[in-house]
Amino acid sequence: MAESEPLSEEQLKQLKAALERVPFAQLLGIELIGASQGTVKLGLFIKDELRQVHGVMHGGATASLIDTATAFAILPLMEAGKRFSTVDLMVNYLRPLKQGTVTVEARVVRLGRRLITVAADVFDEDGKLSATALSTYAKLE
Repeated sequence: MAESEPLSEEQLKQLKAALERVPFAQLLGIELIGASQGTVKLGLFIKDELRQVHGVMHGGATASLIDTATAFAILPLMEAGKRFSTVDLMVNYLRPLKQGTVTVEARVVRLGRRLITVAADVFDEDGKLSATALSTYAKLE
């Protein structure tokens, strides 16, 4: 997609409120950092409950962060009341996430009539790319 336009203060407020209504996102501790039309940046502090047995962030927590970000990148582009759902999520884990705050940047690649393609990149607290993903969503009737 072309360069995205900024969201209004009201749109940002609505996006933040929507994130606060997702119980699983609240359980993980996901926070909105920024957004524009078709893009979003979320953050997550790596707490002990999100670690796997080897002390790094669990891959499922990373995937959940990505899935949340890709959905929230789509939200400002959808008409009010329209719904969509994840049908595919492919994650490539590139380096372990050990500590601090993880960020994910998601961007809508293509908004089709029925399918939406979204890409996402996850960064560790030093800004190093730790995972990359591609997701497909289906618009629901």
